[in-house]
Amino acid sequence: SSGVATPGLDALIVEDMNRRRDVDRLPVFGLGCAGGVIGLARAGQMAISRPGTRVLFLVVELCGLTFRSNDSSKSNVIATALFGDGAAAAVLTAETPETTARAGTPVLSAWGEHTWAGTLDVMGWNVEDDGFGVLVSRDIPGIGRRDYGTALDRFLAANGLALDDIDGFAVHPGGAKVVDALEEVFGLDPGELACTRAVLRDFGNMSAATVLFVLERILAGAEPSGRILISSLGPGFTAAFSVLEPA
Repeated sequence: SSGVATPGLDALIVEDMNRRRDVDRLPVFGLGCAGGVIGLARAGQMAISRPGTRVLFLVVELCGLTFRSNDSSKSNVIATALFGDGAAAAVLTAETPETTARAGTPVLSAWGEHTWAGTLDVMGWNVEDDGFGVLVSRDIPGIGRRDYGTALDRFLAANGLALDDIDGFAVHPGGAKVVDALEEVFGLDPGELACTRAVLRDFGNMSAATVLFVLERILAGAEPSGRILISSLGPGFTAAFSVLEPA
């Protein structure tokens, strides 16, 4: 979400790393912080459409490029302090009837999203003469407390689940107040989203890449895992969800 290039990053990688020349490429821009979760879902759909094919899901966010030295507004200063650069990747595949599930590999079992009406001005960019002007509403934590739980319950119910069926939470840390709000919605004690808070502390908000950093720590055993809800909030204003089943 932090820059546009043509040819795209995908084409640059194919050339610089001498990848196969018949790779199918799909560059995506504009999903913002929700891109890590929505992109993971799209990669899963692509894998299902061609069982046995390996799909590389790559997220690169260079938030430092959006710094505008002539903008002394409060929103620009806060964004500079909060956002960081990051990159993450995952490989997905759908098993063929002739193969069995890979031992120790978690399974992406469900995904979905909810975009609220009348919220286009909650998060995004204003393209200015000197770069991207960040647009982040102070209402985001309030939206999380007030509306996120209902959207989550609908998503889980549509997939035969309830909040009690979720064992762990890999959520995007949009900011400390957003994490506080999500802990309340999940019925967790303050500070219980330890991996989410640790990634925010160590790296900042790396937009779409951040949730994959959180997921990596959880899968490494930093928090109890089991069935994991992966979720983030992004422009639209949108809540994105995925469910990861244990290996």
